[in-house]
Amino acid sequence: MAALDRIGQHVRTLTFNMPHSAETFLPPLLDPLTGEEATFIYEPYTQSPKDSASRLSVPTYGSWEMTDLLVKQYSPLFHAAANVPSFIRAFSAISNLKHLRISCPGQEPEQRYRRSIVDYALISLRIAVERSNLTAVDTLSLMSVHPGATLYLNPVLGFGARPNSVKRWKQIRKLSIRMDSIPFTPGFPHDHLKMLHSYLQLFSSSLRQFKFRWRGAKGPYPLSLGMESCLQNDSPTLACPRRCHLALRPLRFEKLRDMEVENIVLDASQISSFITGHRHTLREFNFEDTRLRSGTWDDALAPLTRISGSEKWKEKSEEVMDVPLVLSPVGLEEEQMQKVIHGHSRARSSKPLYGGWQKAGAKSRELFWGTPDHMRKFLRISMFSWL
Repeated sequence: MAALDRIGQHVRTLTFNMPHSAETFLPPLLDPLTGEEATFIYEPYTQSPKDSASRLSVPTYGSWEMTDLLVKQYSPLFHAAANVPSFIRAFSAISNLKHLRISCPGQEPEQRYRRSIVDYALISLRIAVERSNLTAVDTLSLMSVHPGATLYLNPVLGFGARPNSVKRWKQIRKLSIRMDSIPFTPGFPHDHLKMLHSYLQLFSSSLRQFKFRWRGAKGPYPLSLGMESCLQNDSPTLACPRRCHLALRPLRFEKLRDMEVENIVLDASQISSFITGHRHTLREFNFEDTRLRSGTWDDALAPLTRISGSEKWKEKSEEVMDVPLVLSPVGLEEEQMQKVIHGHSRARSSKPLYGGWQKAGAKSRELFWGTPDHMRKFLRISMFSWL
């Protein structure tokens, strides 16, 4: 901590990386006398004691019996993850932090509804961010997270939340999320989708740039989860009979300018509604690896025609290109290869590729030189550039 105090003021980007593993798994707590599972209701201990005597006078986990049980049955890694005062002390030393990156990959699907040491660490991290003087932080990247992470990072629903907890997260202008994919078909629980919706709602008044990608199978469109049939027809559960059947409120971002989503499946009506609702602020949106369940892309982008009053945007909205895999001879320079390609393009001028090599963007050229994929399809639209 002494070293962090010296250099902490120069830290601008912090990456918190805690993968799921066998060491982070938490088995059930067992009563040593009866052998039955003990109930543990977690309440974060956030007070920073002035001396060791005062610290030992208060149980860390609610009662002395529960504290003794956790000390004996859980590893030191759990107690380090639940040590909120240490997290607060560390974040207080990096007061000029601007970009916070969180990564906790590797959760097994069967552990999705069990709390692990990683979740307790996320609770401590969230509380530390809220109670430290991080006035410069404006970018948050959830680089590889499990679906339940949004519950523990939520300052409204999370453990140890206070009335002013939301204030720090209102500073976030750029949000990027890469989340493990979860089933969203009828017959599966949809709690994680509801938690994601509630988490994104926190940034409705401040967010300017948003990026989201499902890791694994394609998932639903995160900005219109209220339009998903699996959530609209969700039946109440015994745990929450009055709340679960209520419809989700539509997400509306007041200052959103750039939006990019990847690996999703949705309806054309969801895209159309999103464009219409954000037409006054949105300037660029990008759908990568996206599949439409119903409707066409013309239906999805119909609001652009109504907003602009014409269909000129179609002339430059879509670029589709076949990118062949070329194995260049050893020792052949890129400049020489470009000459060969240029000569080949002129020889086939009577049947050019759509858009031509000359119109290929920088991203397409990068794919040509650096990827084994035979074909890529891009859809990138810059809104209102014609206005």
